[in-house]
Amino acid sequence: MVDEEQRNPDIVALAEPALFDSILQEAWYTKYASNAIVVAYNSDTKAGRRVASADHWYAPLRDKEVTLGRTDPTLDPLGYRTLFLLRLASKFYERPDLTNDILRARQLYPETELLSHFETGGLDAAVVYRNMAVERDYEYIDLPDQIDLSNPKYVDNWYSTVSHSLTENRSVTGGVISYAATICDGHYNERTRSVFETLIQGNYLETFGFRIPSSYPTYKGHVPATLTP
Repeated sequence: MVDEEQRNPDIVALAEPALFDSILQEAWYTKYASNAIVVAYNSDTKAGRRVASADHWYAPLRDKEVTLGRTDPTLDPLGYRTLFLLRLASKFYERPDLTNDILRARQLYPETELLSHFETGGLDAAVVYRNMAVERDYEYIDLPDQIDLSNPKYVDNWYSTVSHSLTENRSVTGGVISYAATICDGHYNERTRSVFETLIQGNYLETFGFRIPSSYPTYKGHVPATLTP
């Protein structure tokens, strides 16, 4: 709606920085936070407790009796990031069959249905963003930085080694989960600058399950001089 001029906000914040380059084409933007993929488990089910107590988080998920939920990779970034997680885990743990052993077609849900099924006990485990688990008070397993897509230092030589084809002509490559924002053209003034700096420098985000990499915030494009760190 911003691109089609149906909305004219002062500040735009997005969960996919690439949209600033591909659609909005703003003059600049700032990456200010990241997230992580985690495995939430249901401690009210026997199989969920198996996931929680396993020496290796992935071992119970290979069992067909353990129900796992995830979102559709053709419709949702969390879905294809789940595939990245599993493919990276296959390499990280040196278990080539791990991805195929865990994935099943009946695991796919729209995001709202996934959370609903998990919260009502219909699933033993679910792959979700860390902030989703924290916000909803889920019990969850934090995964190594090498596979959870949270750490910028692993982008070039590790995360980017996996990819997924969305359509015949479009694919996505693994990368750090990042949140980015900009002040829209023509809206830069002292008030919006102050609000923007509060947004991108707020350690409050960590309280809600997000992560702030030591290299953040980072800037791309023609950043206003008063924002340059």
